[in-house]
Amino acid sequence: MRTRSSARLPELTELGLGAAQLGNLARMTSDEDARGAVDAAWESGVRYFDTAPHYGLGLSERRLGSALAGRCRDEFVVSTKVGRLLEPSPETAHLQDDGGFAVPAAFRRSWDFSRDGILRSLESSLDRLGLDRVDVVYLHDPDHHWVEASTTGVDALVELREQGVVKAVGAGMNQAAMLTEFVRRCDIDVVMVAGRHTLLDHSAQDELLPLAQERGVGVVAAAVYNSGLLAAPRPPAGATYDYQPASHELTVRAAAIADVCERHGTSLPEAAIAYPLLHPGVTSVVLGARDAGQSRTNADRLAAVVPAALWAELVALGLLPHATVTPTGGERR
Repeated sequence: MRTRSSARLPELTELGLGAAQLGNLARMTSDEDARGAVDAAWESGVRYFDTAPHYGLGLSERRLGSALAGRCRDEFVVSTKVGRLLEPSPETAHLQDDGGFAVPAAFRRSWDFSRDGILRSLESSLDRLGLDRVDVVYLHDPDHHWVEASTTGVDALVELREQGVVKAVGAGMNQAAMLTEFVRRCDIDVVMVAGRHTLLDHSAQDELLPLAQERGVGVVAAAVYNSGLLAAPRPPAGATYDYQPASHELTVRAAAIADVCERHGTSLPEAAIAYPLLHPGVTSVVLGARDAGQSRTNADRLAAVVPAALWAELVALGLLPHATVTPTGGERR
């Protein structure tokens, strides 16, 4: 599997494993299936793994660390996130987490982008992962915390980078506008943009992607299926878009793109993975997996041939903007 890198960012495999499902995102995942997802990703050549304390109140980090234990540490890259501290909450441990994960609410999430909060969060993540270091640390969803995140938060991460504790620092969000401001104003190495550089949402291309490329900041594309609408060869009934029921308009657009994919001998999910990687500034696409089968499917879809003529037809039909056509030459193999 090919790797890409930017100035200070470690080399990332083009496909990364997102570990939210390892934290029981939306429903239960067994320990066996979680380990199988990591093992199969590794066998497929994946060497970049992304997690966060938010995912299952630490369960994702524990499972990922366990599955990676025993492998040569220099052979893989791990990223985690800071900004949400996990505080013990025994009084709610009998309840279900209300953050979207099927786990007991034994902890509560507390927003904290202070220097102390960043350091405490990373130390706790290392304990859960069972690692002596992570390679990349993102500020996690600081949508309503710009001032603190862009000052004390970034400053703490830069301090850790300068001390050699981490290799690269950045921010991960579900929007492009604030990520653009992080690139413009802060000394960061990478951004993770979720759902905003996809076949259906091109907002990252307006400013984020060109500015990141100009500044030498790497871009990791996540949520390229927009939470489900692009995950199957045809948009299924009841499909979601950004974790909400997909609108009729978006479903029709996705179906039109699927029609073009079929004419060119590929599929909607294969195009959804290939599309972000057409841009030379995108270093990796991160996909979740709940078990070994999903990890293998992710790798197979990445390996699929997506012809340049597909992108040209999508542009001609007004389904993709002109500015995004084949900046690296078109066909992905």
